Amino acid sequence: MEICYLIAFPDSDEGALPTPEQFKGLKDAPYFQPVDIDLVKLGDETVVIEGYAVSVLRQRYDNRVQMLECRFDLIDPFASSVFQIRDKIQNALKSRYIPELFRQNEMYEDYSILLVQDAKPTPDKWIDKNSVAIANFIRSHREVFDKEETNEILTSRTRYSAKELTLIDWEGAVIIAPNADYDSDIALLKIGNYQLLRYRMLDQSIEEMLDKIKEGFFQGKRRPRATRGMLQQVTQHRLEIMLDFERAELNLLLIGDWYTAKVYEAIQSEFYLKDWKENIKSKIDNLEDIVQTIKDNFMISYENLMDQIQLWGWIILLLGYFYLYIIEFPVGGK
Repeated sequence: MEICYLIAFPDSDEGALPTPEQFKGLKDAPYFQPVDIDLVKLGDETVVIEGYAVSVLRQRYDNRVQMLECRFDLIDPFASSVFQIRDKIQNALKSRYIPELFRQNEMYEDYSILLVQDAKPTPDKWIDKNSVAIANFIRSHREVFDKEETNEILTSRTRYSAKELTLIDWEGAVIIAPNADYDSDIALLKIGNYQLLRYRMLDQSIEEMLDKIKEGFFQGKRRPRATRGMLQQVTQHRLEIMLDFERAELNLLLIGDWYTAKVYEAIQSEFYLKDWKENIKSKIDNLEDIVQTIKDNFMISYENLMDQIQLWGWIILLLGYFYLYIIEFPVGGK
């Protein structure tokens, strides 16, 4: 059997961008195309890890995320000894390709896919027969799950034909295709992992912005000390987050046949993408309220400052008049 290991982490290139490509190998193409995702191929190579040849395809999505598709063969991926080898290969791939910063703060996604050509007598019966081993493979777990947990892991199944089936869980998947026609489902799982990482990146940006607001506008938990320059920076950052969120939303719009729609619906459900969407949207709304409150407070502070300047201006003017009056009409003078 073959393992397809996906890795996604933040990555961008400020230089000139190559011409974007289209997703290839999709079922019923060209009727299925992801909307508004710029795909750039960065290269491919073969590396040897633990004696296994691993082919690595590197791509960049929307100049924001680097996506790696790593494939290698395992004779028996369910064996306990092979389980350790698989762990070593995947850990070595993460160490080799993911920058240290993102490994430390865990700002990356990885996902294991088991690619199966021969599943007899039928895909469903093969999965049921190997249910415990498949559940352990998907969750990268050496302990045995109970029946209820196993059934939950193996629930989300989509069938393209009697001999083709895709099983999707939030940590891994199984694609069964007699003719090794895996590319379409892998492309969808890539988009799902990319979308999840984009939401996580947005969430981190919002949290960093809230920390900046707390640090920059409040002192001693008392009164805001906003400045026009800082307020412009926060407003611009908020606008960038909102635009980034809107663009991320466009990537969820897929045009395709019933099968690709069902597979991606399963991915959205298992990856909790809709929950992430609502959570980010709620945070953006709250952020907008906070920024507006700061703006209002800044305007009030600015108006108070103008009032004080005007008051002091009148006081100085009155003192001036008083001084001139004393000079012209000195006390006790004739």
